[in-house]
Amino acid sequence: MSEEKLNLLGYSLQSLEAFFEQIGEPKFRAKQLIKWVHQKGVLDFDKMSDFNKQLRLKLKSLALLLPPKIEEIHTSPEGTIKYLIKLDSGSMVEMVRIPEKKRMTLCISSQAGCALQCTFCATGAQGFDKNLTADEIIGQLWLANFNSKDQPLITNVVFMGMGEPLLNFVPVIESAKIMKEQLAYGLSRKRITISTSGITPQIDQLSSEVDVSLAISLHAPTNKLRDEIVPINKKYPISELINSCNKYLAFYNGKRSITIEYVLIDGVNDSEELAKKLAKLLSKVSCKINLIPFNPFDGSNYKRSNNKNIEVFKKILMNKGFITTLRVTRGDAVDGACGQLVGKLAKSVKGKKLISHQLIP
Repeated sequence: MSEEKLNLLGYSLQSLEAFFEQIGEPKFRAKQLIKWVHQKGVLDFDKMSDFNKQLRLKLKSLALLLPPKIEEIHTSPEGTIKYLIKLDSGSMVEMVRIPEKKRMTLCISSQAGCALQCTFCATGAQGFDKNLTADEIIGQLWLANFNSKDQPLITNVVFMGMGEPLLNFVPVIESAKIMKEQLAYGLSRKRITISTSGITPQIDQLSSEVDVSLAISLHAPTNKLRDEIVPINKKYPISELINSCNKYLAFYNGKRSITIEYVLIDGVNDSEELAKKLAKLLSKVSCKINLIPFNPFDGSNYKRSNNKNIEVFKKILMNKGFITTLRVTRGDAVDGACGQLVGKLAKSVKGKKLISHQLIP
């Protein structure tokens, strides 16, 4: 074993079983530990009453349970809460708690920064800092559930915060497994959504690794336009992306649908012609479409589509038989709406503290 202590917060049940076997303990200890941590919110080995003193001492010498830290909390008038999270490395990310009538959704980050440079998102414009570890990802859910007793438990998790989840594949999968584990959070696959800009090799792997819902951050129905808005399209063009989506659907024998996310930007991708092209593109894909009015941010020249264009765009899709929803903007009072989350990344250069701003996709 390494002298550096292992952070067991990000270990799935299977990983914990392997850990306990490695240190000469029975596998059932993994079930006990995961319940203490993710059901009861206990991080102190000494408080785990069904562990004997010898085991507690052994665990303290080898491992720890350490979530990231909440640096700031901002609450909007309608109840959306934005958390600024400090990672062990010093990098900052954000998560957002979104209250709805029958559910409590947590939008979490998988990377600090992003390398994809989507033009409607400031995160990519600020560059990539690091991949989050599994404990930093699941730690966001742990904090949302156990940091305050005044808040209800999270019912839904969306990987729609900072970063591209499928470019941090293994930690994202490991954390999703913990979310689904009945001895931990017990979230069903319908309550966990991984959103991707279209990393097709990992989309092809996803269904065989973990059963979760899939969302595609599409935003344009043609390669020419999508190359401009979502540059990763140059590497994984629309035809390849649609093919991967259909492979994902085929894995589940047609008993699944995909969410298509489409940010509406005035004069860029909100025309009637593009709505018709989108309908044609998705005509053989089992999906629902989530239209998202663009949320402005500093440094962007884009504008939100006007209400008339949004309604026309939506009506065209609905008339073609698509279930089409318009995302309600929440959290904009605290810059917590989609495309507005700003994490502060502090770095020291020759004694000076530099602050850059990052934004979720």
